[in-house]
Amino acid sequence: MRKTLLAAAAVLALPLLAGASPMKAGKWQLVMQMDMPGMPMKMPPIVTTDCVTKEDAENPKPPKAMKDSDCKFSDYKMDGNSISWTVSCPKQSMTGSGKIVYSGDTYDGSMKMKVGEQEMSAKYTGKRLGDCDK
Repeated sequence: MRKTLLAAAAVLALPLLAGASPMKAGKWQLVMQMDMPGMPMKMPPIVTTDCVTKEDAENPKPPKAMKDSDCKFSDYKMDGNSISWTVSCPKQSMTGSGKIVYSGDTYDGSMKMKVGEQEMSAKYTGKRLGDCDK
């Protein structure tokens, strides 16, 4: 079960790492809050920073699955200021879908996943901190 939870957490975090228009180039702070009904305690938020290059922002691509993962992203769509996707990980019996909506230098989003019979969700927030470090 622990291995499945770690795999699910990694998959939920993948969309945060994809350079994606309408995201602006620069240094971004990314916050993900996971929720699993029935867990005895709430998981702490995961906070990361990532540099989105000009090239990443201008040429968005679906996230890549982690090494040794069978996860496949599909239905990756950009519509105005939003991006949506679906994901399937047969080895872990996981499926899910998500959406992120950008608003200038911030974004909000969510993803829902099903791992076997267990449902989980993640909420995303992001904000541009400035230019990338040299």
